[in-house]
Amino acid sequence: MADQDVQTPVGEEPPALSVLRWDELPEGPVLVLLDQTRLPAEEVELVCTDVPALVRAIRTLAVRGAPLLGIAGGYGVALAAARGYDVAEAAGLLERARPTAVNLGYGVRRVATAYWAAARKGAEAAEAAAVALAEAQELHREDARASARMAEHGTALLEELLPGRGYQLLTHCNTGALVSGGEGTAFAVALRVHRQGRLRRLWVDETRPLLQGARLTAYEAARGGMAYSLLTDSAAGSLFAAGEVDAVLIGADRIAADGSVANKVGSYPLAVLAKYHHVPFIVVAPTTTVDMETAEGTSIVVEQRSGREVTEVTSPRSGSTGGGGGMVVAPLGAPVYNPAFDVTPPELITAIVTEEGVISPVTGVGLAELCARSSQVTIS
Repeated sequence: MADQDVQTPVGEEPPALSVLRWDELPEGPVLVLLDQTRLPAEEVELVCTDVPALVRAIRTLAVRGAPLLGIAGGYGVALAAARGYDVAEAAGLLERARPTAVNLGYGVRRVATAYWAAARKGAEAAEAAAVALAEAQELHREDARASARMAEHGTALLEELLPGRGYQLLTHCNTGALVSGGEGTAFAVALRVHRQGRLRRLWVDETRPLLQGARLTAYEAARGGMAYSLLTDSAAGSLFAAGEVDAVLIGADRIAADGSVANKVGSYPLAVLAKYHHVPFIVVAPTTTVDMETAEGTSIVVEQRSGREVTEVTSPRSGSTGGGGGMVVAPLGAPVYNPAFDVTPPELITAIVTEEGVISPVTGVGLAELCARSSQVTIS
C-alpha cells in the first residue's frame, strides 16, 4: 500500500469521533455505538435498547478495546437499571461477553455496586438508576483524563529513551479513540508525537485475524493527518532488521500482577523482535487494565474466536467481522487455531505507561506500588 502522507494543517484538528454515547429518546434511554465492524467503509451507528443488544455488539466487536469495553459495560448496567430490567442478570451477561478484557468486568462491577449501594440506602428505582448513570458517566470522564495523562507520560518516556529526534513508531491492533473515552492509549502517544512534529512514520500492523490495524488504526491515522504505512504482520521483522523502527507501542487487554501483558495476538512476537534488535517495547494502558488478582500471565484466559474469521474474508460492508458469508480462502473444514490474544512476559517489556506514571523495569513489585497509588485498580 502506498504511504499516506497527507498532513493535517497546523492549528486544525479533525472532529472528535463519536464512539459511544448515552441518549434519551421518547421511548426510553438508549446506548448509541459507532459500529466498528463497518469501518472504514462507512460510519454507521448501532442503537442498543437493552443489554442483550449490547452483549451482541460486544461479541461481534461492534464495540471493542479494553478501556471502551469498561465504559460500555458501565453504561450497560445503567441501561438495565433505567429500563427496569434485572440489574444482577444484566451485569452477569455483560461480564461474560468477553473473557480476556478485564476492563469490561471492572466497569460492570463499579456501576452495579453504585446502583446497589443507592438501593440499600432506600433510593427509589429511578433514583438508583440515576446514580448508576452518573457513575458510568464519571467512568467515561476518568478514562478521557487517563488517556491524556498516558499520552503525556508516553511522550516523555520516548524523549528520555530516544532524545532529540523524530520517531518511527510501530503499533499493533487499534488503540486510539475507538477504544477509549479519550484519544486512546498507545495511539494517543503517537498522536501527541505527531502534533509535536516529531512523528517520522507510524508503522501500522494490519493485525490478523480481524484486521483491526488495517481497518481501524489506519482509519484513525488518516483522520489525524499522520504519516503512516500499513504492513502485513509478517513484514515487521524486515523493518526491524533495516533499522526502521525506533520503538514499539501497544495497548493491553489485561495486565497480570507479575507484569505479563495480554494483548491482541501478534504482540508477543513483536516483543521478541524488539528485544533482539534492542528496540524499546512499550505498553500503554490505564490502571483499570491491571488485574492484581491474576498472579501471572499463564493464568490469563485467552479468548478463542471462530475459525471462520481465518478461513473466510468478510467485507466490513457486510456488517460483521465474525466470519460467515464471506469469501472462503481455506479448504472446507480446515482446522483453525484462532486465539484473540497472546501474552508477553515482563522481561520482554521495556516499560508500562499508565495514567499514574511509568513502570520500568517491569516487575510485580513495581506494578503493585504503582497500583497502590491508584483508586482504579481492577479487582477480579
